[in-house]
Amino acid sequence: MKEITKNILAKEYNIEDIIIDYVNEKEKLIVNKFKEIDEIKEYNQYKVIKAMQDNRLSSTDFYWTTGYGYGDIGREKVESIYASVFNAEDALVRPTIASGTHAITLTLSGILRPGDELIAISGAPYDTLQKVIGVKGNSPGTLVEFGVVYKEIPLIDNRIDLETVRKTISSQTRMVMIQRSTGYSDRRALTIEEIEEAIKSIKEYNNEVIIMVDNCYGEFIENMEPTDVGADIIAGSLIKNPGGGLALSGGYVVGKEELVERVANRLTAPGLGKDCGLTFGTSRTTMQGLFLAPHIVSEALKGALLVAKTYKDLGFKVVPDIDDKRSDIIQGVELLLPERVSEFCKAIQAASAVDSYVIPEAWDMPGYEDKVIMAAGGFIEGSSIELSADGPMRDPYYAYYQGGLTYEHCKLGVLISLNNLYKKSLISL
Repeated sequence: MKEITKNILAKEYNIEDIIIDYVNEKEKLIVNKFKEIDEIKEYNQYKVIKAMQDNRLSSTDFYWTTGYGYGDIGREKVESIYASVFNAEDALVRPTIASGTHAITLTLSGILRPGDELIAISGAPYDTLQKVIGVKGNSPGTLVEFGVVYKEIPLIDNRIDLETVRKTISSQTRMVMIQRSTGYSDRRALTIEEIEEAIKSIKEYNNEVIIMVDNCYGEFIENMEPTDVGADIIAGSLIKNPGGGLALSGGYVVGKEELVERVANRLTAPGLGKDCGLTFGTSRTTMQGLFLAPHIVSEALKGALLVAKTYKDLGFKVVPDIDDKRSDIIQGVELLLPERVSEFCKAIQAASAVDSYVIPEAWDMPGYEDKVIMAAGGFIEGSSIELSADGPMRDPYYAYYQGGLTYEHCKLGVLISLNNLYKKSLISL
């Protein structure tokens, strides 16, 4: 590192020299891994550009209508491009989808009917989705309340238990759900290869079962997406990977046309489906964010690798591990003490360009069983493709790091987090 850069870190951020030197040494040990990330980025960048060209994206597509939004050409173009990027028949991409959980909920409730069976085959879903299903909490309007039968099959050694899956599928099974990302767990994300293996096994056993993949945090990590390997429908958030840090809000659902139509009817109304729904002039930022997404995701992945290396070499368990194949942007660090989780998240907040002066505290966040501490100083509120970190305050006290629009910002977050823990005597070098 040039001395001038080291000086600004020491002078302006009060980072100890021992921390700067330590992180720089760890960085040298991982740069060889950046090449593969860059190759995947390049492939996905060209894929996105080609989809925009093939669908004749035009400057006039950024105009927008009012009222019902009938004939919103920009909205239709966005959805056509998403379908092309994800190699699917159809897509629903709307700023009115509030979150990834909302996109998944629309998908489940749009397709499943009373008496249908839903089987989660990647273990317990993310905390918020457990409340949607109805296995935790007592919120009205859950899938279980509407008569959907729910079953859950845990992973074995971080792999889908295909033998148990086949034995569990019955004549009532309408949908099998796979969560690609780690969520708030101690497992790594499922790779596209593993998802493909599961889809092939299930379809060979019962081709009528719908395969739904929660794709949150996983877009553009690999050369292919779940829809490339046989998933019937997938869902995710625009303020994660595919929004590229520019999408103001929203979510997407892509997959088979008949299934997307059902989800669209749930979002608006039967008979209206995709034909109405205002985009509020967001088509430009949605498309520009998608254009930038492959590059932004690659920057976040490099930052996650730096987090993994710096903390692993201090003796902490990291998930995924350094040499694991990555399939989402999340880097989990088992910190073992609530004080470490708190200081880690405070440091990520302090490294943010927005709201850096805010001190995050654990609180009873809606949708979660435990108190959650969340550092999220983004230009888009809650955008987890921007530098962010969070974690539930429960044993063994994992901090989940994700995002970073630039690698340099990721590195600053790593430096400040280690500096905080070092000065509080919560780690030693």
